[in-house]
Amino acid sequence: MDGGLLAALADLVLPRTCAGCELPGPALCRRCARLFAVPLLAQPRRFPLGFPPTVAAGRYDGPVRPAVNAFKERGRAELARPLGAALALAVAGVLTGLSGSPGPVRLVPVPSGAAALRARGRDHVRELTARAVADLRAAGVPAAEARLLRRTGRAQDSAGLSAAERRANLAGTFALAGGHRRPAAGGVLVVVDDVVTSGATLTEAAAVLASAAGPHDPPVLAAVVAATPRRAGPPPATGAR
Repeated sequence: MDGGLLAALADLVLPRTCAGCELPGPALCRRCARLFAVPLLAQPRRFPLGFPPTVAAGRYDGPVRPAVNAFKERGRAELARPLGAALALAVAGVLTGLSGSPGPVRLVPVPSGAAALRARGRDHVRELTARAVADLRAAGVPAAEARLLRRTGRAQDSAGLSAAERRANLAGTFALAGGHRRPAAGGVLVVVDDVVTSGATLTEAAAVLASAAGPHDPPVLAAVVAATPRRAGPPPATGAR
C-alpha cells in the first residue's frame, strides 16, 4: 500500500495535534514553536550553591509545559526534532557568555534513573542531546555528546520537596562514568537536561564534573529546553507602611 495513503489513514485514526495547544496540525505549530526560541537565563527562586550558568530556550509554562511533557512522558518521539533544536539554541546562548572561542563543546546529558528508563522505555534526554549536537554541528559549532555521568543511587520523588531538600535528595546520586576524566583544557562542558526547576539536578551534576577539573579548565555550563519562571513574591498589602 502507498506510504502516503497509510499516513492519511493514520491521521484519520489518530488525528495529529500540536503538543502545545492541541489544535489540529503539526506536532508543534509555529505559534507554539516560537515559545521555544526565547532564550533566557535560568534563575531558580533560591539559587543552590554552585548552580552553573544556565540558559533555557523558553519558559516552562503555557504551551511549553504540555509540549515538553508530551515528549517526555507520553512518548511523542516526533517532538525530538523541535525540542532538540530548542536545546541547541540554549547551548549556543550559554556559550556566548564565554570570552573567545570555546573550542570543542561537549554536551553532557543528565542520566535518567533506572526506574524512569523502565517506565518510559527510552532515554529522552539523550534523544534531545543527539538532535542538539546535529543542529550545532550544522551551524558550525564543534559539538559532541559526552556521557560523562552515571547514576549511583536512587533518589526519591522530588515532588513537594523544598529546594534544599531536593539538593539533599540528589546528593551522591551522580558520579563520573567509567572513570572518565574531564576533556583536556581548550573545550567546554555543557550539562543538558529537559527542564530546570529548583536547579538541584544541574548543580549536583556540575559539581561532579567540576571535581575532576584541572586548574585551567573552563567552568561547567548548563543548557535546558525550558526553565520554570521565577515567581515574584506577593505584592504588598494596600496601605502597608
